[in-house]
Amino acid sequence: MKNLQLALLTLISFTTAALADDHKSEFTKPTIDLGTVVSDIDASVKFYTEAIGFKVAGGFEVNADFAKDAGLTDSKALDIKVLTLGEGEGATKIKLMQVGCKSGAKAKNDYIDTTLGFSYITIFINSTDDAMARLKKAGVKPIAKGPATLPENLDPEIALTIVRDPDGNFVELVGPKPTK
Repeated sequence: MKNLQLALLTLISFTTAALADDHKSEFTKPTIDLGTVVSDIDASVKFYTEAIGFKVAGGFEVNADFAKDAGLTDSKALDIKVLTLGEGEGATKIKLMQVGCKSGAKAKNDYIDTTLGFSYITIFINSTDDAMARLKKAGVKPIAKGPATLPENLDPEIALTIVRDPDGNFVELVGPKPTK
């Protein structure tokens, strides 16, 4: 009986694997890239690299004609810097885009529910202490009481630290509660 059960489990495993191989995802990558328009690309690159820990992966410019044809802008060129968090194909990418000269209004984000749409990005960290030291060195202060340890009914070993980028967008850091 055990041999029959083992044979059936093996057959089910092979069949499931074969079906999974036949049904490929319609997506070429399991990650998304996030594009955000910034008022000052240099200040934003500095924030995301020095305060958060992203690395510059490259950059490019999009001319005004293509930007209009693609529906990106109304005939305004784009300066784009690509930053990564992690390594390889699965790394998160953020594309910082400055449209024309330094202009635009900062996000009006008093709280995450102030405006509709994407409200914040979440970055999972290994050490809240290290993240706090990096933020302090970069001159970035958490908003509110951060880091805030989660309550008992969730996971009191985890802390949230929320900061704002140079344009006022929320960046949430989630990691182990601080030891200091």
